[in-house]
Amino acid sequence: MRLSGWKRFWAAAFCLAMAAMVTPALAEEQMVGAPHAWGIGLQAAGGPIKEAIHDFNALVLAIIVVITIFVAVLLAYCIWRFRASVNPTPSTTSHNTLLEVAWTAVPVIILLVIAIPSFRLIYYEDRTRDADITITVQGRQWYWHYTYPDHGNFAFDSYPIPEDQLPPERRDLYRLAVDNELVIPVNANVRVITQGYDVIHSFFVPALGVQRYSIPGRALETWMRADREGIFYGQCNQICGTNHWFMPIAVRAVSREDFDKWVAEARTRFASADAPAAPAAAAPAETDTVQIAEVRR
Repeated sequence: MRLSGWKRFWAAAFCLAMAAMVTPALAEEQMVGAPHAWGIGLQAAGGPIKEAIHDFNALVLAIIVVITIFVAVLLAYCIWRFRASVNPTPSTTSHNTLLEVAWTAVPVIILLVIAIPSFRLIYYEDRTRDADITITVQGRQWYWHYTYPDHGNFAFDSYPIPEDQLPPERRDLYRLAVDNELVIPVNANVRVITQGYDVIHSFFVPALGVQRYSIPGRALETWMRADREGIFYGQCNQICGTNHWFMPIAVRAVSREDFDKWVAEARTRFASADAPAAPAAAAPAETDTVQIAEVRR
C-alpha cells in the first residue's frame, strides 16, 4: 500500500514522537553520567539537581509545543478562511481591543509561568545549607586541581588520559577518562567551591546538573549530589585556550565506606601534592595527546 504525502508526513511525525518518549527509558539502561550515541534530550539524571532541570525542561517543552500547535492551527485557519477566492474585498479592520489585550496578557502569563520555576531552580542550584563535605575545584590550563579541606586539605591534579594509553575496551571514553577522578560519597550534599588559576574555565557535569565558572580572583559556590554509584563525566565548557577540547571531568560516586577508605589512601598518596603547581605551558597548535602527556610529566 502506498501512502500519500500527508499520510507519510503524519507517520514520520508519529515515529519521532514515539522516539522522544522511548529515549528516556533507553537512556536509563545506558551508563548514567556519560553521553551515548543517538541520544535525544538531556542526559539521564544522576541526582536531584538534574531531576529538577528535567522537570523544568519538560515544562518549557510542553509550553512550546502548545504554542507551536496553536500558532500553526491559527495560521492554517487564516490561510483557509481569508483566502482571496472567498474574500475578493479585503477587510479594512485596523484594530480589535479584545485581541490586543489578549495577545498582551497571555504572553505575560506564559512568561510568569516560566519565570517562577526558573528562578526557583536557579536558587536551588546556587548552594546547599546542609553540606556534608566541601571540595574546592580549580581550573587550570589544561587540567583540574581538586582539594578536600574537610579531610586534611589534601589536593591532587586530574589530567585527561591520551587515547593510546587507554585499553581497547575503554577507547569509547577517550576525551572523558582521567587519571585521578573526583571521588564523592553517594547521597551526600557536596559543596563545590570553584576558583580560577589562570583563565576562565567552567566545571560542568551534565548528569549531576552542576555547572560553575572557574574565574581567577573569585570563589564561586554551587553543590551536587549523586543518588547512585557510578562515574559521571563532564567537560570544561568555557573556551580556555589551545587544549580546551581535552579537559574532561570524571566524578566517581561511591558508598560512604568506600569513600572513607579512599580518603585514607588519598591522604598518603597525595601528601606531596598540597603545594599548587605552575600551570602547564601552552602547547603548539599541532600538539597531540601524547605530547600533552609529556607536558604533564
